[in-house]
Amino acid sequence: MSEPGLTSEGLGFEVLARDGDARRGTLTTAHGQVQTPAFMAVGTAGTVKGLLPEQVSETGTEILLGNTYHLMLRPGAERVAHLGGLHRFMNWPRPILTDSGGFQVMSLGELCTITERGVAFKSHLDGAAYDLTPERSVEIQHLLDANITMVLDECTPYPADLPTARTSMERSMRWAARCKEAFIPRAGYGLFGIVQGSIYPEQRLASAASLREIGFDGYAIGGLAVGEGQQLMFDMLEVTCPALPEARPRYLMGVGKPADLVGAVARGVDMFDCVLPTRSGRTGQAFTHFGSLNIRNARHKDDPRPLDPECGCPTCRDFSRAYLHHLVKAEEMLGPILLTRHNLHYYQSLMGDLRQAIEAGRLQDFAAQFALDQARGDIPPV
Repeated sequence: MSEPGLTSEGLGFEVLARDGDARRGTLTTAHGQVQTPAFMAVGTAGTVKGLLPEQVSETGTEILLGNTYHLMLRPGAERVAHLGGLHRFMNWPRPILTDSGGFQVMSLGELCTITERGVAFKSHLDGAAYDLTPERSVEIQHLLDANITMVLDECTPYPADLPTARTSMERSMRWAARCKEAFIPRAGYGLFGIVQGSIYPEQRLASAASLREIGFDGYAIGGLAVGEGQQLMFDMLEVTCPALPEARPRYLMGVGKPADLVGAVARGVDMFDCVLPTRSGRTGQAFTHFGSLNIRNARHKDDPRPLDPECGCPTCRDFSRAYLHHLVKAEEMLGPILLTRHNLHYYQSLMGDLRQAIEAGRLQDFAAQFALDQARGDIPPV
C-alpha cells in the first residue's frame, strides 16, 4: 500500500480495504480527495449537460472528466489557461481528469491520419487542420490544469486481428513514453498510462509491462466496451489488473452499465467514466435499483410513484413518473435535467454501496443481490 496524502510530485493513493480482488481506496489530488471505487461524470465540453456544478456535486460526484479534443477546438486550451484553468472556468473546484483526445480524433475516420508522429486531423466544426502529438496532448491538458492527464494512445478498432492489435499497441507504448517525457510533475497532479492490446491476453500483458517500465501515477485500461461483450471485457480485466502495480489506481475507460461497474470492481478496477447516465437521462432512460426503464412508455403517464422508491435523490423525492413522462413527451427541458440528476445520483449511490461492501468484506453477497434485483425488473404498479 502507498502512503496516504500527496507526494512531493504526483498523486496520493491509499488502499484502505480489500475484498478478494476489489479495492477500497482514496485518491488525493491538488483539488481534493476522491473515494474509490469512483465514477467520474462526463463533462465533455466543460459542463455536465443540463446540470449546475453544485447539482453535480450533490449527486455525490467527486471528480469530472473533460475532453481534450472538444476543449482544444472550442474555446481553446490557451484561452482556458488565460482565464484561470478549467476548474475556475467551469466553477468546479474538485478534481478533473482529461482524456487525451485520441478517441475522438480517431473516430473522425477519413478526417484523420495516424503516423508515428501523432494524429493529423480536420476539425468537425470548421474543417481547420490540426496536429495532435503526444507532446501537444500533454501540453493541452497542462493548460487546462487537469489533475489527471491521460497519455495519447491509438484506439485500436474492434474487431482487430492480432498483427493489427500488436502494431497499434506498440505505437501506443512509444507514444506513452513520449508523454511521460513531456509531462511536468507537480504535487497533486499525475499522468496515467493506458493499456491496449484489444482482446489478446499476451498483448495486454506486454502493454502493461511496457507501462510499468515507463512508470505512471495511475494505469488505465482502454480499448474495451467497444463491442466485444461483457464477458470478454471481464476476461481482459482478469488478465490485466493483476499485471498492474498494486499501489496505483486502475481506471477502466468508457464503462459502463451498472452491471459492468459491479463486475469490474470485483476484478480490481478503481475508477470509471461513461456518458450513459447523462446521455440516457437526455433520452428518457432512467437507471434504478430494479433495472432501467423508459419514462416515455405510456404505462407511466398515470403513475404517481417515484422513478425508484429506494432512491433519495430530489427527482425521486419530489416528482412522479407521470410528471416526468409528461415533461419528456412535451419536450420540456426540465425532463432531461431531472432524469440526468437521478441517473448520476443512482450511479454514485451504487459506487458508495460498493465501497461499503468492500469495507465490510461482503462484496460477493452484494453483487449477488444486485444481480437478483436488476433481473427482477421494474416493480409493477400498486
